[in-house]
Amino acid sequence: MAGHSKWANIKRHKARVDAAKSKVFTQISREIIVAARQGLPDPEANFQLRNAVAKAKAAGIPNDNIERAIAKGAGNLAGEDDYEAVRYEGYGPGGVAVLIEALTDNRNRTAADIRVAFSKNGGNLGETGCVSWMFSHKGVITLGGEIDEDQLLEVSLEAGAESYELLEIEEETPGAEVYTALEDLEQVSNQLEAAGFEVKQAELRWLPGNSLEVSDEEQGRSLLKMMDALEDLDDVQSVTSNFEMSEELMNHLSFVNS
Repeated sequence: MAGHSKWANIKRHKARVDAAKSKVFTQISREIIVAARQGLPDPEANFQLRNAVAKAKAAGIPNDNIERAIAKGAGNLAGEDDYEAVRYEGYGPGGVAVLIEALTDNRNRTAADIRVAFSKNGGNLGETGCVSWMFSHKGVITLGGEIDEDQLLEVSLEAGAESYELLEIEEETPGAEVYTALEDLEQVSNQLEAAGFEVKQAELRWLPGNSLEVSDEEQGRSLLKMMDALEDLDDVQSVTSNFEMSEELMNHLSFVNS
């Protein structure tokens, strides 16, 4: 899909794995809680929950933690967390559009933290709707392993997918992303899996309709600092932007900031 956000690829090049591990655990646990609350607390009968549990296992979250999160979402544990999904929108340095999805039990705290992360790095938090019109909300299915493109095209068309893109998920690891309408995500994911494809993840994602090329080093440094600051917030689940940056500049900034 032309023009989709490269921030997911940028993140893969940033060596922050150890520091981000507890953050990932928190994010996925909240996803499980919300998924179990919004549907049945049974992964086999709840597609959203099944995906969250699969993501938790891939991240190494212990089964006890997963079961506890499901129980919280089902209301079976005292003192359960009451999370709600909230979207925030704003602008980064140079007018780059930024869209943030959060799960929070305190809107005021989350909004204040996000506002600070923007303002300290040359951006500003905007009103709801100020940048979301630049993005499309789509289902995205990430496939791993060697891809037979002819088979992928055939199965994707039969399943009702909108498009796909071959990519390298990790260094020198082949894969693909398949894009669907929101309501078709589960159906397409199931048909791809039934056809023998390795479905690594199925999720809803915001994809920008166009992108802004960032070539200025100072702007790039501020943008990366802002994106890191936003992603480091406990309540933030995902950060999407519409900027693109060359691998050379990315590697340079990563080296300078390391």
